[in-house]
Amino acid sequence: MDRWAEFSRSAKLIGIGVSEIIRIGAEARKLAETHQDVISLSAGEPDFPTPDNVKLAGINAILTNQTRYTALDGTAELKAAIRRKLKRENGLDYAANEISIGAGAKQVLFNILMATLDPGDEVIVPSPCWTTYLDMIRLAGGTATMVPCSADAGFRLSPKQLAAALTSRTRWLLLNSPSNPTGAVYGTAHLAALAEVLRTAPGVGVISDDIYEHVLYDSAPFATMAAICPDIKPRVVIVNGVSKAYSMTGWRVGYAAAAPDIIATMAVVQSQSSSNPCSISQVAAIEALDGPQDIITERRDAFRRRRDRIVAGLNAIPHVHCLLPDGAFYAFADMRTLLARPELKRKDIADDTALCRYFLHECHVASVPGFCFGEPGYLRLSYAASDRMIDDALERMKAGVERLLKY
Repeated sequence: MDRWAEFSRSAKLIGIGVSEIIRIGAEARKLAETHQDVISLSAGEPDFPTPDNVKLAGINAILTNQTRYTALDGTAELKAAIRRKLKRENGLDYAANEISIGAGAKQVLFNILMATLDPGDEVIVPSPCWTTYLDMIRLAGGTATMVPCSADAGFRLSPKQLAAALTSRTRWLLLNSPSNPTGAVYGTAHLAALAEVLRTAPGVGVISDDIYEHVLYDSAPFATMAAICPDIKPRVVIVNGVSKAYSMTGWRVGYAAAAPDIIATMAVVQSQSSSNPCSISQVAAIEALDGPQDIITERRDAFRRRRDRIVAGLNAIPHVHCLLPDGAFYAFADMRTLLARPELKRKDIADDTALCRYFLHECHVASVPGFCFGEPGYLRLSYAASDRMIDDALERMKAGVERLLKY
């Protein structure tokens, strides 16, 4: 190895690369340069445009020269809008010094972990989970304790599993509800049962990743730990943002609500990395949170229709099984029975990665292999796509599977 190349990558990055989801998306885009009919169901972003009122607020921010540095972890105006949102929608009261704003929920999560973890500290992560959690924890010096949650349990962590995973080094329980990739939802009863265990471990906090809050199909209202269990609230960090609910992925605005000491330490991390989030995006986010909210219901109804469509289509493919997700916009399809077929083994398709590549290169449908989320043998397909794209993708996948089984 070249001597300079040896020094160009620190030890903490060994085993960590660019997110597999991002890599697959890039591979799909490259393939689309020569095959225009590639359908990507790999991306975790709504296909709807940012609402017009939000776009106009951003444009007005530019025209009125709101383009300079802002306060380190967000403007007072956006913090006030977030506090109004949390009160209005979640029944939670937070002060201005209990709110932190970053360049997307992803950065906010990174700030939390960097600010609070010491080497050897453990974070309990129910699995399947968003793959980035694990690398963030590792980069922050911590250790991820992955707890497998089965389909039979609705991909949810049980109180018994939580109790068994706790150690003297446990610092956080990281909950994502609705979940990426499974769509699993922790309702009021689930959270209350987990809180009973946490009351026996006063040194353990909860990072509540609520980014898919508004993509929820159950008739029950959205539940978050800080609201359900007020006595646990001081050790809960809520993470949310405007990306999923308002189709603002590119605007990069996420936020946290937590005790003042956590917010202050997060600000230290942000001060030495990105500094303030985009001034224009913050103005747009205020409009998203304070403006008309009817678009959330309209788009959730569209996602529900697409969910039903893709799950029915996946279950019509030979040897494929997919549960109906309760939230988010992902179908997590069980391909293990299909992968066990001798016809696939003869074609060297032995795992979810190989099957994912087959669907991409032979059927021109991009998905994400389950190993990325800690659950080999599954594929994650985003239904944040038009009805026609979903139907076409399902037809291609079904035909592709039938070809595999035919010879």
